[in-house]
Amino acid sequence: MALIPLEDHILVEPAVEESTSPSGLILPDNNKEKPSKWTVVAVGKGKILDNGERAPIDVKAGDIVYFTKYSPDELEINVAGEKKNYLVIRHSSILVVEG
Repeated sequence: MALIPLEDHILVEPAVEESTSPSGLILPDNNKEKPSKWTVVAVGKGKILDNGERAPIDVKAGDIVYFTKYSPDELEINVAGEKKNYLVIRHSSILVVEG
């Protein structure tokens, strides 16, 4: 099943984080905060402007992004019998793209 965001929406999932601290301590799952790094899964075509053209989106699938804390909407999808959690954000909510 392909998930295709509409307009300027972007679908993200948590980026894989290290499970050890910089000093080598193993971090249990229950002590982790929500991930701040997110991987772009899919991107919409862009918002339609007043002149009828689409605004370009400058991120692509695979990019690592950071965005405003209260901007995402949560989405839970069943993929092949397994629950997957995603967030959907607007392009304007992205603050930084990791380069």
